[in-house]
Amino acid sequence: MNLKDICKGIEKAAFEAGTFIRKEAEVFDINLRERKGLNDFVSYVDKGAEKLLVERLSLLLPEAGFVTEEGTSTKVGVRYCWVIDPLDGTTNFLHGFYPYAVSIGLMDNEDVIAGVVYEIGKNETFTAWKGGGTWLNGKQVTVSEVTTLADSLIATGLPYSDFHRLDAYMESLTYLCRHAQGIRRLGSAATDLAYVACGRFEGFYEYGLHPWDIAAGLILVREAGGLVSDFSGNEKNLNGDEIVAASGPVFNEFLDSVRKFIHH
Repeated sequence: MNLKDICKGIEKAAFEAGTFIRKEAEVFDINLRERKGLNDFVSYVDKGAEKLLVERLSLLLPEAGFVTEEGTSTKVGVRYCWVIDPLDGTTNFLHGFYPYAVSIGLMDNEDVIAGVVYEIGKNETFTAWKGGGTWLNGKQVTVSEVTTLADSLIATGLPYSDFHRLDAYMESLTYLCRHAQGIRRLGSAATDLAYVACGRFEGFYEYGLHPWDIAAGLILVREAGGLVSDFSGNEKNLNGDEIVAASGPVFNEFLDSVRKFIHH
C-alpha cells in the first residue's frame, strides 16, 4: 500500500466534506440541531459530511471498515478501518465559531497508519502517514522546540458531559495556569492535536474523548516528532478516554503535571 497516495485521496475527501460544511455554515439555523446527549449535538451537516466521506473513502480502500461518529457505516474491515469525525467541533459550528475540522484516520489493526485533519476556518490540511512525516498544506512541519513547561502554550478541552473527574481536572488546570505560559481551549480536539504537531501548541490534554476525535491527530503528532499517551504514560491502544500529547522536550514534565492530579 502506498500511504502517500492514499493520503492524497484522504485529503481530497476531507476537502470535499469541508467545502460542503463551509457552504452550509453560511445558511445554517441552530434550531435544526438534534440532541444526542448532555451538551452533545448533531445536525444534518455532520450527517451529510459523514455520508460523503464514507462514499469517497469506500472507493479509495474498498476492503476497509468504518468507525464513524454518526454511525453512517458499520462495515467491519478484516485489517483496515477508517475512523472518522465528519465535523469535530460541532458546538463551535452550531454557534458560528471556528475552529472546526474534518478528521480522518486510517487504522491497520490497532495502529494508526495515516491521518488527515482539515481545519475549515483557516483552510489548512494537516496530513501524516507512517514513516512519512507530517505536512501542513504540502509543507513539512514538526513539533515545537520549546524545552520547558514554563515556556509552553498548552491546549485543553473542558469537560462538557463527563464530569466524574471535573474536580481533579480543575486542579490540574489551576496548576498549569501557574506553571505554563498560557492555556487555550479551542473546542476541537482534532485541531488541538494538529496544532501540537505543527508547533503552535507545546501540549494538549483532555479526558472523555472518543476514537474519532483523536485517530488522525495521533499520527500527526507522532510523525511530527511528538509523543502521545494516556495519563499513565501508556502509548498503545489509545481510545480518547485520556490523552496527553506534547513535543518531546516537554512531554515528561507536562505528563507529570497532569497525572499528579488526574488519575483513575
